[in-house]
Amino acid sequence: MCVVASPMKEALAHRTAAAGAAAAAAAADTQTGCPALKGDSQLTPFIILTGGSRSAATVALQVITHQTEKMIKNGHHHHQVNTAAGKDAGSTPGTAACSPEKRRRRIRVWCDGCYDMVHYGHSNQLRQAKAMGDYLIVGVHTDSEIAKHKGPPVFTQAERYKMVRAIKWVDEVVEGAPYVTTLQTLDKYNCDFCVHGDDITLTVDGKDTYEEVKKSGRECKRTQGVSTTDLVGRMLLMTKAHHSNIKGHSPWTGVSQFLQTSQKIIQFASGQEPQPGDTIIYVAGAFDLFHIGHVDFLEAVHKLAEKPYIIVGLHFDQEVNRYKGKNYPIMNVHERTLSVLACRYVSEVVIGAPFAVTKDLLDHFKVDLVCHGKTEIYPDKDGSDPYAEPRREGILRTVDSVNSLTTDAIVQRIIKNRLLFEARNQKKEANEIAVIQAMKRQEEEKTKERAQAVL
Repeated sequence: MCVVASPMKEALAHRTAAAGAAAAAAAADTQTGCPALKGDSQLTPFIILTGGSRSAATVALQVITHQTEKMIKNGHHHHQVNTAAGKDAGSTPGTAACSPEKRRRRIRVWCDGCYDMVHYGHSNQLRQAKAMGDYLIVGVHTDSEIAKHKGPPVFTQAERYKMVRAIKWVDEVVEGAPYVTTLQTLDKYNCDFCVHGDDITLTVDGKDTYEEVKKSGRECKRTQGVSTTDLVGRMLLMTKAHHSNIKGHSPWTGVSQFLQTSQKIIQFASGQEPQPGDTIIYVAGAFDLFHIGHVDFLEAVHKLAEKPYIIVGLHFDQEVNRYKGKNYPIMNVHERTLSVLACRYVSEVVIGAPFAVTKDLLDHFKVDLVCHGKTEIYPDKDGSDPYAEPRREGILRTVDSVNSLTTDAIVQRIIKNRLLFEARNQKKEANEIAVIQAMKRQEEEKTKERAQAVL
């Protein structure tokens, strides 16, 4: 049940009060225990009121209403949320029993970025953004725009577009989105607000690309522990030190350590059990630096059945290093788990799956089909074929994704352009440090002004 407080109606008549209501609603959401956001301290999105025919009060009300309905849907109806029903929302002021279908429309959320070497940090930001609305639109920049403002991307724009589309929380991708985000862009795609991390994204002349939208609302903290710059650094180091905590001078750039939690896995997992009639398909591997080659393979596997339920077995880091050597895996098993779980074609992940696909494994998961790509099949420790059992049962299928990209090939892209990427990382960190120093100076000046005012 939604309780409407009539005094709020007058406050929502003013744009300033409405903006505050929207901000308060977003902040209160994490406190009320809404299942979509509960325990997710990283989420404090900033809301962009786009104007037009929708008043600020309407947008604020819709955000509050949307989160209230999520609570009701998930059995959290014991929380009372003070809100007001305006004319634009299509409900009657003072109504005790709310009708979600009648009084709200879909909330549209905007995110944008380079999304180069898409990782679980990108996925988590998009998951958080989707939790704030109903329909998530993601703008992806072109190669030329990234090269101009940031440096050479590792992946092509076509590869990056497809990678973002494969993330299960994304509803629509805008190709060639402008590098600088404006309210005009949000209006063009009819988005109610924008969500972005609190890291600094700078143009070639050192300006914050989100300056305009940040002035209109609050920020969303990014996933700590990873960035594309971080991953590039791991490959350039060519050591196994990327699982230790080595940081640069900038808080947003450097090689860092990721700490997995059960809550994060729950947030990424689908939670869906196989249903009668599903074809249970098992695939296994490292899935390191989860990339477009993996996506194309999983998409091809997904097309093998009318109702596929794909289980991905991920090998532990030590196992991957045994058969891949060098400094592999680039991402540890916890990072790889989240990257794979974010893919829309994946139903379940086995963390630390046995290297050999045994009869016990097949029986336990009731596997109907085992698939492997056209990449090399590494032997087990004793030299045996890890797919001997599914071969014997006649359920092993070789799937050609028509994409020869491998993790090795990605690393070679980085090494080939080593100097360019090192220069990009150094430039990025230098710009970030400059911004941090400027912010520190501004804060010191404000502190002095406050002290003088007291005197």
